[in-house]
Amino acid sequence: MRKLIFFILLTLSNLPSIANHISGGELFYEYLGAGTSGTSRYRITMRLFRDCNSTGAVLANENVVIGIFNTSNQSQTNTLTLINTSIQTIQLNTATIPCLVNAPDVCFQVGLFSATIDLPNIAAGYTLSWVRCCRADGILNLSQSTGAGATFVTHIPGTSLLPTGHNSSPQFLIRDTALVCKNQTFTLNFGATDADADSLSYEFCDAYNGGTSSQPNPAPQPTLTLNFLGYQSPYSGNDPLGVAVTINPITGQITGKAPGQGRYVINVCVNEWRKGVKINEHRKDFILQVGDCDYAAADPLPQVSEPSVPQFNYEFISCKSFTVYFINNTHSAVITSYHWDFGVDTTLRDTSNLATPSYTYPDSGTFTIKLRVSGSNNCIDSNSVTIGIYPGFKGDFNVTGNCYKNPFIFADKSTTTYGTINSWRWNFGDLATLADTSRQQNTSYIYPNQGPRSATLLVTDSKGCIDTVTKPVIVRDIPYLNLPFHDTIICSIDTLQLRAQGTGIFFWTPAYNLINASDSNPYVYPKITTTYQVSLTENSCIAKDTIRVNVVDSISIYVGPDTTICSSDIITLYPFSEGLAYTWKPTIGIVSNPNIKNPAISLLFNPYVRKDTTVIYSVKATLGKCEANDQIKIRAVRYPIAIAGFDDSICYKQKINLSASILGSDFVWFPKNSLTNSNTLTPTASPQNTTTYKLTVTDTIGCPKPVSDEVIIKVIPQVIAYAGHDTNIVVNQPLQLHAEGGTNYAWTPTTGLDNPFSSDPIAILGPGIDSIRYTVRATSGPGCFGEDNVKVVVFKTSPDIFVPSGFTPNGDGKNDVLRPILVGLKGLNYFRIYNRLGQLLYTTSSVGEGWDGKFQATEQATGTFVYMAQATDYLGKTIFRKGTVVLIR
Repeated sequence: MRKLIFFILLTLSNLPSIANHISGGELFYEYLGAGTSGTSRYRITMRLFRDCNSTGAVLANENVVIGIFNTSNQSQTNTLTLINTSIQTIQLNTATIPCLVNAPDVCFQVGLFSATIDLPNIAAGYTLSWVRCCRADGILNLSQSTGAGATFVTHIPGTSLLPTGHNSSPQFLIRDTALVCKNQTFTLNFGATDADADSLSYEFCDAYNGGTSSQPNPAPQPTLTLNFLGYQSPYSGNDPLGVAVTINPITGQITGKAPGQGRYVINVCVNEWRKGVKINEHRKDFILQVGDCDYAAADPLPQVSEPSVPQFNYEFISCKSFTVYFINNTHSAVITSYHWDFGVDTTLRDTSNLATPSYTYPDSGTFTIKLRVSGSNNCIDSNSVTIGIYPGFKGDFNVTGNCYKNPFIFADKSTTTYGTINSWRWNFGDLATLADTSRQQNTSYIYPNQGPRSATLLVTDSKGCIDTVTKPVIVRDIPYLNLPFHDTIICSIDTLQLRAQGTGIFFWTPAYNLINASDSNPYVYPKITTTYQVSLTENSCIAKDTIRVNVVDSISIYVGPDTTICSSDIITLYPFSEGLAYTWKPTIGIVSNPNIKNPAISLLFNPYVRKDTTVIYSVKATLGKCEANDQIKIRAVRYPIAIAGFDDSICYKQKINLSASILGSDFVWFPKNSLTNSNTLTPTASPQNTTTYKLTVTDTIGCPKPVSDEVIIKVIPQVIAYAGHDTNIVVNQPLQLHAEGGTNYAWTPTTGLDNPFSSDPIAILGPGIDSIRYTVRATSGPGCFGEDNVKVVVFKTSPDIFVPSGFTPNGDGKNDVLRPILVGLKGLNYFRIYNRLGQLLYTTSSVGEGWDGKFQATEQATGTFVYMAQATDYLGKTIFRKGTVVLIR
């Protein structure tokens, strides 16, 4: 079933006979033997593809005249007309593809055009080409989507590349018609065969442009000019189908996720290698048609690094692990279920119904993986692959060498658990030549010059595992020579061992008080300062370096004056001395190594006896047999103490006394602008907002560093009490009072109130009271309060609405606004003013508001106006009043 799943659709649109019926092609040759004197005979063949549905020219009428050019300067040496030898038509039977949706009509013709020619054997060799036009319109990965031409090219290597022997070009494998569906994963085996058994490697490469619509089949020109096609971003010659599609450089398999529906130009280059030298670049130029189709197909694909090489009886191999991850290489919305069988004969539990399962094999060996998928409309497809499980294979190597004039030794360190390692391919990374290769297990190479290189080993084993390892190689112009030090000091009564690292022959000079001058690590005992030079010779490469040995008769040490530090601080000592080794005693308070030149020390003030901590440190410096001593006294004193007091809260515009305590000689408060007596430890604070006061203490006797503490005084926002608007009620009618602004409330007097400590008490007043003013105290926080009052007038009538009979809106502050007076009513439904024509001039439902005698900002003239008012009393009864009012100017 696999051969029916992944297909190359090489078709073009139906265009006029300007050769846009051509879907692709390959120009190749075969060496037939020696020709006449000093020549070789070749059969040259052009394999051409044509869309069966094209209305353009037919393949039988093609006029194929190729140009033959000297590769050194691309000048024409010959032309050759190729004769049509066969035409084959291939039709894709889509009925055999399971669950195929939107099956396309796929058909094309393959034509072969051939002729023989004798060519002189020349050093540069030959370039063969045929120029044609035009490609199909609407190619999605080209910037020139219409009218782009094609040039088919191959090369015959000359005697400079092949001093002996001859060559036949590779030939790409011819597959049946092929189908690739949009946005589906696919695999195309685009391998080639080679009659000479040369090594082949594959890559995507830029396709060449060609003829034009005015000259669709031009004759070969005197000089060959090759022009690359222009690609449309994000596509390129190296990514003709986007970055999601790649080609395997060893096998030629094209894999990945197809782009959207349409045509795409693809050009594959197969590089031909013989004895590590690239002798030819062979090309196949074709158009891939991505169809608007989908299908449910089984294509089990193990997720391993490399497929098996062809000589093994399995298609894939796992060389790293017994656990293998699997996917179905055809991801389709048509698929509804999966069933995997991982091919272990000794168990029935080697199955899975997951789309992307994994399986850990119990042992090594060859296994057949089977996959069955189900699709819509009850269609089923199944397929299988074989896999070799041989983990434990790892490529590795070591390289030794220094100088470019000497051989670098490359030693294989590859390992395998199963089988044996059987092939090695070295590439030493010398870009100046193609001869920097080897197939030996352990080998050597001499680099022609210095500089960094990257060496690569491709290694295989008898089970089919392949691994590639790349390592950097540092090629120097002199041998590697390393001295751990270049300047040192010794005492005149001592002996010193010099040290050098490297590979080769060592020699030290001068011979003054020197033992073992030809050793890498000689001994010296100079009595005066001497510079010794070492030379390292590796074959003809020489490296040199020097060490200066300073000689003293004695050493000294000075630690410095006694000092004082603050408790818990760290101090580092920096003595002056020629010594190379140091010992500090006692070790108390030393928080680093007591045997280094610059120790770190931290001491703590003793709080129990309330006195300073003092330690006298002694140090001994040594240089070989010479030594010197010194000491230093370090005293640790306590930090100042600052206690700013406890955080507290006050009411708005209140004051509070701070209470601080210190241990030190001086202190300062910040900020000071809201403090009284800020030069004392008990200042009075009167902040308007919550404020953090910082107390900083210093000392002139103990630790000179300042210490700070903070106290936060939280200011409770001002309590603004609100008791409501003055109001009117009637005798024995309930009045709902309402207060705001605090969390607790107290009303005075309590006359007529049901609950004087509620924010919403109810007042009922009898006939003995004409009016009363209630005061409410609203409190919040720790005793903070505010007060407001409301006047209540008691009428000896029923609930009613009173409206004055006239008003004078002249701006004198007296009777300027006409307001309704509510008596015994809890709310105003509306108050409206009309002119004598019935036009509404003013309306409100807010108690306390009224008409100012204007309509739309225009003052109304003196006259009579009609009012209507409606309100609701505390028992829910509606009161309505209507009348007239006189406006007087």
